[in-house]
Amino acid sequence: MTKVSIKNLKGEKVKDITLAKEIWNIEINEESIKKAIRLQLNSLRQGTAKTKTRDEVSGGGRKPWRQKGTGRARHGSIRSPLWRGGGIAHGVVPRDYTFKINRKERVLALKSALANKLLNKQIQVVENFKVKSLKTKEVNEILKDLSLEGKILIIAGEDAENFYLATRNLGNVIVIYPDEINVLDLINSDVVVIDEESLSKIEEALK
Repeated sequence: MTKVSIKNLKGEKVKDITLAKEIWNIEINEESIKKAIRLQLNSLRQGTAKTKTRDEVSGGGRKPWRQKGTGRARHGSIRSPLWRGGGIAHGVVPRDYTFKINRKERVLALKSALANKLLNKQIQVVENFKVKSLKTKEVNEILKDLSLEGKILIIAGEDAENFYLATRNLGNVIVIYPDEINVLDLINSDVVVIDEESLSKIEEALK
């Protein structure tokens, strides 16, 4: 049974809650994490790189000189890969880099990433991220009160819109909704901060 403390935005402890052991206390599956990250990174690749073959480059199709009697090496076309400006042999062609993993493995990857963060003491839970101000300065004070440094991933509910807007100028802070949680953001962050409502939604979705 794993318990974590819930804090307010001043960094003060409010209460303790028990985390779902079937999510946070599982054996970490690194292979699923790697596969999920590769899936995300591959989906960002355009796959539009293309080189021209000898059939596609410009240039005459006829033989540049006769086969014999000139003393020069024989050639059939100036579009050959041997010529400057000729086609490329075995060049890159457009391709789709995406692949699929089933839902069971996606869930396992997310659970493993969360369990890894908890194991490394990189998870914090707060009551909520409701703030009245849109000032980045005040958000910086909140991050300081919560002792947050490095790359910070914040998972917050829809009531955190002001907090989200106030963090847009902070290059080290990413704010996402619970239904946007993904392995790449989790692994790339130094600390993950989740509000209580979002934590419940994540646990419910992954059970």
